[in-house]
Amino acid sequence: MDTRTSEQRHKNMQAVKNKNSKIECVLRKILWMNGFRYRKNCSKIYGKPDIAFIKEKVAIFCDSEFWHGYNWENSKNQIHSNRDFWLKKIERNIARDVEVTEKLQKDGWIVLRFWGKDILKNTQDCYDKIVAVIESKK
Repeated sequence: MDTRTSEQRHKNMQAVKNKNSKIECVLRKILWMNGFRYRKNCSKIYGKPDIAFIKEKVAIFCDSEFWHGYNWENSKNQIHSNRDFWLKKIERNIARDVEVTEKLQKDGWIVLRFWGKDILKNTQDCYDKIVAVIESKK
């Protein structure tokens, strides 16, 4: 059962960012500090990747665990309030992620997806993967 009123829940949900989240900023900062220039949240690219290297055709998505269904088969059992809504919403997000990835790959893009916890705990590993892909495209 939800312990917040509908007004409190509404305020919480309004505060959820869809761009410039902490995980995006951490990854963008290490790229920028090392001389990589990119587009952020580029609406000209299908799926609006969080970070895009247009010339190299590399699209990077920073996926948070809750919204994108990390370890979904186990995680969905932890949702208790408004279960029908959240299961439907997150499963649609997962399906949309697959659709976006497939469409971009079909159009010749390399798509990299990183989980938020990997970005925060293993920033250097994520950076190294991005650099390797970009270098391979040059």
